[in-house]
Amino acid sequence: MAKTQLGARVDSEIAELARKRAADRGLPVGDYLAQLVLEDASGLRQRALDAAGRFLAEHQHVFDDAEAEGAQQAPGAHAA
Repeated sequence: MAKTQLGARVDSEIAELARKRAADRGLPVGDYLAQLVLEDASGLRQRALDAAGRFLAEHQHVFDDAEAEGAQQAPGAHAA
């Protein structure tokens, strides 16, 4: 497939974050952005967010309990 150049203006913080995330995946920024668009268009991103929401709804108490227990043992420390 032929590639088309696309220009967009974003805040410098967003541009830097895009560069870092692309590097984390071993991709050029353009390929990283294309992958994000394809995931969004295919619904993959939304399905992943929905799954994360269901996981947290079911297991949030575990994280809350761990954080409360950690606060009792070490004031000022928080569970991740």
